[in-house]
Amino acid sequence: MTTTSRIDQVAIRRPSTFASRPIADGDPLHGRKLRIGIISPYSFETPGGVQFHIRDFARQLRSRGHHVEVLAPGRRTTDMPLWVDTNGTSFSMPYNGSVARLSYFGFAGAQTRRWVEQGGFDILHLHEPEAPSLSHKPLVMRHHPPLVGTFHSAFDTYPRALRCFEPYLRRYLAPLDQAICVSEAARSIARHYLPTAVPTQVIPNGVDRAEFLGAHANPAWTGTSTRPTIGFLGRMGEERKGFAVFAEAARTVLERVPNARFLCAGDGSEAGRRIVRHHDADGRLLRHFEFLGRLSDADKARFYRSLSLYVAPQLGGESFGIVLVEAMSASCPVVASDLDAFRAVGGDDHTVSLFETGHAQGCAGAILALLSDDERRTALGRAGASRSEAFDWSSVTDAVLGVYARALS
Repeated sequence: MTTTSRIDQVAIRRPSTFASRPIADGDPLHGRKLRIGIISPYSFETPGGVQFHIRDFARQLRSRGHHVEVLAPGRRTTDMPLWVDTNGTSFSMPYNGSVARLSYFGFAGAQTRRWVEQGGFDILHLHEPEAPSLSHKPLVMRHHPPLVGTFHSAFDTYPRALRCFEPYLRRYLAPLDQAICVSEAARSIARHYLPTAVPTQVIPNGVDRAEFLGAHANPAWTGTSTRPTIGFLGRMGEERKGFAVFAEAARTVLERVPNARFLCAGDGSEAGRRIVRHHDADGRLLRHFEFLGRLSDADKARFYRSLSLYVAPQLGGESFGIVLVEAMSASCPVVASDLDAFRAVGGDDHTVSLFETGHAQGCAGAILALLSDDERRTALGRAGASRSEAFDWSSVTDAVLGVYARALS
């Protein structure tokens, strides 16, 4: 039997929308410090938005004096915090245009329930409790602390499998005391299977604005008026991340700005090179691309601070736009596809320059318009930085603690 291992290091009621309601002054817990258990459905062995959200939120809670432990599928790695536990096993499953590493079968249920029982938690926070993974398991426990669920997923086409399992999920999710959706797009999916009696509100993902705003540009990545740097960050091998749109748009941009550089960060550099070659009719396009690989948190902040502008060409399947918020926090002008989730982050056309999703020429046009207008590009960066205040972890954490307080009451 595999035992839980400790890491070496490191009627849904009409929901309230985070951006439209002020956070109450004062501590909703009135000084009480909690023992909080957080369960991730996805392995921390590979990076992903949900895992980063859980990690950063846990750090926020710990900085406020709360005791936090996290349980995730998979194996231990040396870069995980001490307060993350793993159950030692996971399996891969295609999910929403990506591949998720989950844990559900065998001893996963017993391991999870034992972790909850031994944790003595005041509250248990389950991420994606509808997914067939560890965060699904505590819902069948006879005795458990108050349960809060956070729903992240959004789909362009509602999955048939979820439609089939809706009656089961409504019964299974009934023990939740409170529910959070990270966006209206996520809420529109969750409402299909979340019991109507569970109070629900929208609270977005958070960012540490100070980390991005205070980062220093890397001279090797810094763009100039004659040699601008245009950035992409994401998994280049995943079609839904839109790297092919970025590569095709780059070819058009180079016709007008022949010294432009395209800096590509994230996993899948070899897949990225193959995609660029596919769009490289004369063999010159690839010379303008630089593949940086996976960046540390500090380098990611410097990456955004160095760019002339950032491009988010995603094709769909996005419940939130965390990369937009990160770039905006660094005062980096953003060009993005006009997905509903990205529109919600931008708020209006004065904070993000939008183009038709999947339209490479529209993407190129938006890039060229900003590169040719320094005043507008600067204004867009400033407006984005101001807009990003709504997503700072300080406000987001306050809002989630308010949900905890209601669950405990």
